[in-house]
Amino acid sequence: MKQWEIIALTTTSDGSRFELCHHDGNYVIYVDGYELMTSYSHGSEDAMMSLACPKPRDDACILIGGLGMGYTLSATLDLLPSGGSVIVSELVPEVIEWNRGPLGPLAGNPLNDPRTELVLSDVADVIRSSESRFDAVLLDVDNSADSLILARNSWLYTLEGLVATYRCLRPDGVLAVWSVEMDRAFERKLRTAGFTASVHPVRGRDKRGGHYFIFVGSRC
Repeated sequence: MKQWEIIALTTTSDGSRFELCHHDGNYVIYVDGYELMTSYSHGSEDAMMSLACPKPRDDACILIGGLGMGYTLSATLDLLPSGGSVIVSELVPEVIEWNRGPLGPLAGNPLNDPRTELVLSDVADVIRSSESRFDAVLLDVDNSADSLILARNSWLYTLEGLVATYRCLRPDGVLAVWSVEMDRAFERKLRTAGFTASVHPVRGRDKRGGHYFIFVGSRC
């Protein structure tokens, strides 16, 4: 049986190893041996925008933390009016290269859309420097608030980080956070930060996929 082939890899400044693997038309991004993103199960990523901001205003501005394989970006663009914009904050330059290369066609090359602005930056820095700017913030950078891909991401899930995210949203703006697990403590923390919170179980690409969770916090 043909094995998964590592077609690209990189090591980040903190020592995390990112691998892009391919097998029989499918792709997986691994981080230190753990599966971060796959091309064959992305229904939960597709659902983030529809749960957070299903009817965006004409000039909506959306912030996406984590490019992944581009599925969240593609689904966001599908709902976004022509006058809207999406800022994608990605910290690993090689992930951007992979999306401009072999991963691009999987999600329809969303980086080529003129409404997309790509920022090589920590999404936390974008949040800290923004106030009443975004209609939605979509975070898909970790497996959960307690299972981090990069240690530096921990601030995003602290009360301080959530309050900063609340401030960066426009009135009636929404935060959506992807998670592999249910976390009632994080749901309570969203409420403490001022959000009206809910959690939505979603599947992967089809009914055979596992359940994941989207935490949604609405600015009051």
